[in-house]
Amino acid sequence: MAGEIEARLKALDLVLPEVALPVADYVSFLHLNSQLFVAGQLPLKDGKLAVTGTLGAGLDIAKGQEAARLCALNILAQAKAALGDLDRIVQCLRLNGFVSSAPGFVDHPKVINGASELIVKVLGQKGRHTRIAVGCASLPLGAAVEIDAIFAVD
Repeated sequence: MAGEIEARLKALDLVLPEVALPVADYVSFLHLNSQLFVAGQLPLKDGKLAVTGTLGAGLDIAKGQEAARLCALNILAQAKAALGDLDRIVQCLRLNGFVSSAPGFVDHPKVINGASELIVKVLGQKGRHTRIAVGCASLPLGAAVEIDAIFAVD
């Protein structure tokens, strides 16, 4: 049924943000054959970076999960811009999650769960995916989290 994913977004009281433009020489998404690659998305809200800092040094897991959820919403916004209709998503294949983290921080998977859980809530079984969750010393613009995605699409 057309509009199933849009209806689910509405039922979850989620609104997709305006798509962010690339900040360098790359594209926000690439649709090739039956796959959609979405470039790394930052935790933007209302066009501004909403969560900055480092997990384990000033930011707690809950704030990291909030950042990851924002990244996921931005991923879905890019997917809609690419496809025109989110119901064209056949399956979320992969999320790659990067967490700005202090030495010794080991809860990267808990942080990226914020995005994984949102994708599954919105896409249902089509949202089940493989993923990585890794820590790094810093991310663009001081973001706490960055996530990219790969989807199978029709």
